[in-house]
Amino acid sequence: MSTQDFDLFRISEDHEALREAVRAVADDKIAPFAAEVDEKSEFPHAAYDALRATDFHAPHISEQYGGVGADALATCIVIEEVARACASSSLIPAVNKLGTMPLILGASEELKAKYLPPVAAGTAMFSYGLSEREAGSDTASMKCRAKPDGNEWVLNGQKAWITNAGVSDYYTVLAVTDPEGKRGSNVSAFVVEKSDEGFTFGAPERKLGIKGSPTRELLFDNVRIPGDRMVGAPGDGLKIALRTLDHTRVTIGAQAVGIAQGALDFAIGYAKERRQFGKRIADFQGLQFMLADMAMQVQAARQMVYVAASKSERNDPDLPFFGAAAKCFASDVAMKVTTDAVQVLGGAGYTRDFPVERMMRDAKITQIYEGTNQVQRLVMARQLLR
Repeated sequence: MSTQDFDLFRISEDHEALREAVRAVADDKIAPFAAEVDEKSEFPHAAYDALRATDFHAPHISEQYGGVGADALATCIVIEEVARACASSSLIPAVNKLGTMPLILGASEELKAKYLPPVAAGTAMFSYGLSEREAGSDTASMKCRAKPDGNEWVLNGQKAWITNAGVSDYYTVLAVTDPEGKRGSNVSAFVVEKSDEGFTFGAPERKLGIKGSPTRELLFDNVRIPGDRMVGAPGDGLKIALRTLDHTRVTIGAQAVGIAQGALDFAIGYAKERRQFGKRIADFQGLQFMLADMAMQVQAARQMVYVAASKSERNDPDLPFFGAAAKCFASDVAMKVTTDAVQVLGGAGYTRDFPVERMMRDAKITQIYEGTNQVQRLVMARQLLR
């Protein structure tokens, strides 16, 4: 095989330079605060400041709207490297993409020009409101309603499990606009501003992991939304929402890879230092095989995520399969690798003195949000059987 053949599997020098730059920021400005952010369940303000200072907070927004115009792979690399240091902090660029992606895919030029520049500038964050308590995997059964009133819409109901709720200034919210319409084609998307009258938040959820990223309900009590804040046409909301997830599931795969890589890195370092029976535990073949399996799984997951990111950038027709596959596989790997990292450290791994227990807790959510891995398998199967 010639070296040219291997070039097919080598990412660009620009992407590698980006990785080095993000890793330097993450190691210097984000990792030192990760344990405290988790312990206190506080939003990682230091990480947000560091990401804004380097334009890593919303890299996906195009130059047209004041962003840096990073491609999908570059955005995944940013999220991966931040997640390697702190999963909660990686949700800043990830959720900014999730919240704005419906606008990028379906909004009017006026709406994009109004809401994308503040996110690109780092003066606002953007969250995504799709799920409800009784409408998680079954999103079409949502109860949130928006009724027309002249040139406005009146929004009532709630959304659940909303990442960075209360911190973000803007929210893409899905609501039923035609209760008698066909299921799935009767939902519309709106931009809701934090300052809108009647819009409030539930208490922060008490979570297993990603504790530095607030998760709260969105509560709507006769919230009046100007008609020009609808994203796309009436009834197109769920289609836009599902297209959004095709793209953003890839970023959850990247987050999962980053968490797994952080746990693997720490486990390797620990194994080289920890001594038992007169030698390093890294010298025991049983542990070597364990580390080898962990590394192999992380590399496989990374390749799947990068392929899916490339398909997202091109908007390939098979993106729904590859996005679901990357998210599903990478999150399963993250859960296994972080659990194994705790095992490598033994009793020490089970304590908060070391970061792998936090990484294990953080990894779990990647198997659940933006579609459980059971739903991802449904998505993949439907694509295969079409």
